[in-house]
Amino acid sequence: MRTHYCGDIREDHLDSEVTLCGWVHRRRDHGGVIFIDLRDRAGLVQVVFDPDREEAFATADRVRNEYVLRITGRVRRRPEGTENPDLGTGQIEVLGLAIELLNAAKTPPFQLDEHENAGEDIRLRHRYIDLRRPEMQERLILRARVTSAMRRILEDDGFLDIETPMLTRATPEGARDYLVPSRTHPGSFFALPQSPQLFKQLLMVSGFDRYYQIVRCFRDEDLRADRQPEFTQLDMEAAFVDEEAVMGAAERMMRALFREVLATELPDPFPRMPYAEAMARFGSDKPDLRIPLELVEVADLVAGVDFKVFSGPANDPRGRVAALRVPAGGELTRKQIDDYTAFVGRYGAKGLAYIKVNDPTAGVDGLQSPIVKFLTPEAVTGILERTGARAGDLIFFGADRASVVSDALGALRVRLGHDLGMVEEGWRPLWVVDFPMFEHDEKDGRLYSLHHPFTSPRAATPAELAEGDPERLLSRAYDMVLNGVELGGGSIRIHDEAMQEAVFGLLGIGHDEARAKFGFLLDALQYGCPPHGGIAFGLDRMVMLMAGADSIREVMAFPKTQTAACLLTQAPAPVEEGQLRELGLRLRRSAADTQ
Repeated sequence: MRTHYCGDIREDHLDSEVTLCGWVHRRRDHGGVIFIDLRDRAGLVQVVFDPDREEAFATADRVRNEYVLRITGRVRRRPEGTENPDLGTGQIEVLGLAIELLNAAKTPPFQLDEHENAGEDIRLRHRYIDLRRPEMQERLILRARVTSAMRRILEDDGFLDIETPMLTRATPEGARDYLVPSRTHPGSFFALPQSPQLFKQLLMVSGFDRYYQIVRCFRDEDLRADRQPEFTQLDMEAAFVDEEAVMGAAERMMRALFREVLATELPDPFPRMPYAEAMARFGSDKPDLRIPLELVEVADLVAGVDFKVFSGPANDPRGRVAALRVPAGGELTRKQIDDYTAFVGRYGAKGLAYIKVNDPTAGVDGLQSPIVKFLTPEAVTGILERTGARAGDLIFFGADRASVVSDALGALRVRLGHDLGMVEEGWRPLWVVDFPMFEHDEKDGRLYSLHHPFTSPRAATPAELAEGDPERLLSRAYDMVLNGVELGGGSIRIHDEAMQEAVFGLLGIGHDEARAKFGFLLDALQYGCPPHGGIAFGLDRMVMLMAGADSIREVMAFPKTQTAACLLTQAPAPVEEGQLRELGLRLRRSAADTQ
């Protein structure tokens, strides 16, 4: 039906006849001459209709925004002074010779060039219209370019694209599963995969030593801006490798991807940082290195003060007292400080102590703070020296359990960096390595895997694993971080049955439970499983960063809301009673239904 895309017309096409199809982006009537901006996925082009072609002019006069048209015309240069340098087609226009109305359109629920005024619920309910916006089309085209480049880069590196099942077994660790009832096995359920983790390990046992997959994954968990109940990840696994080999392959892919898609060179090699250092300096295992603010440990300086808010955590093995210096932060108002206090409260902090530094050379007399009177002169001097405080600075403090302090001050650091315009330009990738193998949950009083239970520990044998302190044990895991976003995480896997059983034991998974839930994996490890490892990247997050979007919903075609609902199709929705009976299911009435 067409010879060209609208956005592809250039000066090379001058004096040629073209046929275009698309939507009316805007129609203007200027003194008897009608201008139509016709839009498709490639962009838009200006079409001019003169009244001397009566039939075409009359049709053009009737069209409105979002009508679907087929137009034949001749490409000509725009009159001098009317060029539009912001458009790829801005040097030319098409003189309309014929126009065919393919379909009319109701007035859209929001203007496509004024989408900022439309609420997200309206946009998601009419997503097929929202996706017509040039900004959204550019983002999805970028996503397609990213996945295409990934496939080519990985296949050139010897990786094979292999699919793994969507219907699998429920997993006991991690987020909640989406369960699928089985009609042919009454009372039993499949689960949608949270990741292809076990299947890709089985592929390594099978001899497919380099696997990748761009795969849909599902997690029934609370949502945030960078999470969805269904999401896409690039999954990679390789056999006969160590950490250097996996990280090297991932780095090569990322550098080639950014070079091809964004014409940007990333560092070679990516810097690396141990997990403990990241938490100490930035309060996060995914630090944004573009923000030049760092946390400073001061527990030893305040361990002996009478101020229990500080001395309590300072003397607690699981506590932490840290300071965050904000250059020129003394200009912050009391209201701003109160707002930041409320902000850190979301992360469990009970308050936010601070000191305004008016004159660091004057000691206590040069400071302004309600907590200074509780500190010794030696503690004050130590804090000023260690933080490098200068006149006009402000120092925030966190004092609580180490996890609370890190979460709260780490988030505050990022918030301050954005609020105060301190975020530097560019891309700052980072490998975070040397993760703890386990984390202790104080509520449950048990250990959990920091990554997953199939991650290999640094211990060489099950005996070494049993003899060491589990909370001090490091894993062979690694995360790739970019501008404060965790893009991917991976590890070298356990390839020995005895070691896997030993790890299960530390996690409180006994032999019988392990056989019941992971027997197929333990069996496979007995049949010549090679050393192997891999990594998985969040494709949605990656494209979000590359597109400069604020949420992964902005780079997904049909995302869910924060409540995991699809406003477009009104899913989830009830099903007929007959379908439930066929599956052997019956819904329990809620208390409200029985009243």
